[in-house]
Amino acid sequence: MLTGFMHAVSAVGSAAFYVPLLVVLYWCVAPRLGARAAALLLLSATLNTLLKLVFHDPRPFWTDPAVEGLAAHSSFGMPSGHAQNGIVAWGFLASQARRPLPRAGAAVLIVVIGVSRVYLGAHSVWQVLAGWAIGGALLLLALTAGPAVAAWWTRRRAAVQALLSLGAPLLLMAAAWGAFQPIEDFRYPLRWRRAILQAGGDIEPMSLAQPAMLTGALFGVLAGLSIMARRGLPGPAGTVPRGLARLGVGIAGALPLLALNLPFDGPHPVQAFAVQALVALWTVAGAPVAFARLGLAAPSRPETTPAVTRPGDGPPGRPQ
Repeated sequence: MLTGFMHAVSAVGSAAFYVPLLVVLYWCVAPRLGARAAALLLLSATLNTLLKLVFHDPRPFWTDPAVEGLAAHSSFGMPSGHAQNGIVAWGFLASQARRPLPRAGAAVLIVVIGVSRVYLGAHSVWQVLAGWAIGGALLLLALTAGPAVAAWWTRRRAAVQALLSLGAPLLLMAAAWGAFQPIEDFRYPLRWRRAILQAGGDIEPMSLAQPAMLTGALFGVLAGLSIMARRGLPGPAGTVPRGLARLGVGIAGALPLLALNLPFDGPHPVQAFAVQALVALWTVAGAPVAFARLGLAAPSRPETTPAVTRPGDGPPGRPQ
């Protein structure tokens, strides 16, 4: 029973939970909040993947026979992505709450997610602590400097925003490529392979597909938000039927793009970057435009729509 609970808590700190949550938040509930959380979480996930390549530290159940591997993972363990992304995602969402109860709940969830990773043998205590430290620093930076950065970004011309949207992810991808070179021909020791297979995992060749997917998605989100800053973010769905209709339209548009990866066994990094960029661009900008044209959202103007920045964060003289 405890193991099942730990698996459930761990799942709340995974991409399989965050992605649907943020999509629903952006499309149907609180677009500005969903947009900011998505950009921040993607940056955190990209940084975590890069650091795992740099440290290439084994997970506890790979090296210690006394640790039972209850969660199958073949990626490196330092720092813990669940711990890092948990404090970034839940900490950011909690920081927007006005009442203490959601903040206390988020704090408890962050701690329990980290504990679950140690319990499941996926991470050591030090790997979880490192994840919390890196995620906490990133969250603090986002809360203190984020509004100023968003305001600065808003003042740039469209061409500059497009270059920045592509340039920043490509720099992160270049850093991942540099970190990948020393371990490109890495082969798991036999002991590690046995532990991974015994836990139910698969031994996958070292690849840059994961960082390419994340940086591609980051490019799509940044480019999409730059477009929507001029068009106006979608308003909340308002009713459950309208929200469900939006989800149907959005998912229907995303599926053909996601299918571009299906015929391939392990997409090439360029392919992974391009596909995820298209999916993210559709999610952030394409779907909201479709909502408006289908009558699922009222056409809105930038000056009357909640901006990605907070009131007062934007350029001087522009109403927020």
